[in-house]
Amino acid sequence: MKPSDNSMRKLLTAILAASLAGPALAFDLDSDDPISVSADSARLDDGKGIATYTGAVVLVQGKTRLTAERVVLYRSVEGLNRIEANGSPARYQQPVTSGEGETDAKALNITWSAPDKQLTFEREAVIEQNGNVFSGDIIHYDTEQRVVTAEGSEDTGDGPGRVEMIIQPRSSNNSTQ
Repeated sequence: MKPSDNSMRKLLTAILAASLAGPALAFDLDSDDPISVSADSARLDDGKGIATYTGAVVLVQGKTRLTAERVVLYRSVEGLNRIEANGSPARYQQPVTSGEGETDAKALNITWSAPDKQLTFEREAVIEQNGNVFSGDIIHYDTEQRVVTAEGSEDTGDGPGRVEMIIQPRSSNNSTQ
C-alpha cells in the first residue's frame, strides 16, 4: 500500500518539526543580549524606522548569527519587528538549545517577523541540523508553535521543484562489536 502524497507530506513535516524542535529559531527580543550589526556601509532612516546595512553584514545576538550581503531592520514604537536578509546565500546559525550541534540555515532571502513569530527562508532554502537536511524553495518556521511548512518551486517545464529531506537514523547505544 503506497501512502498518499498528502499523508507523506504530513509525516515529513512532523519529522522535520520534531528534529527542529530543540531550538527556537529566532532572535529573542526578550533577551538581555543586545543585537549587534557590522557591515561595510549603513543607512538609517530614523523617521521611517528602517536601517539598511550592505556589504558583508554580520548580525549577532548571543550565539545566534545572521550573515548576508544586505540586511534591512524595521523598527516600530515597540522595537525591532522585522529583519530581511539577502545574500548568495544569506546564512542563519543558532546552537541547538537541547543537546549538541547547531542549526545552519541558508537561503537567498531570509525574513524574520516578530509579530508573526516566523522565520521564512526563500529561494534555494536549506536547513541542516545534526546531519538532518531539509530543502525546498520556501520554508516557513513558526518559532512559537514550532511548525515547519515547506514548498517546492513552481513547475518551470522540467517539472515542479520538490521538498527534500535527509533524516539520520537514531544512534543506538546497543551497537554490537
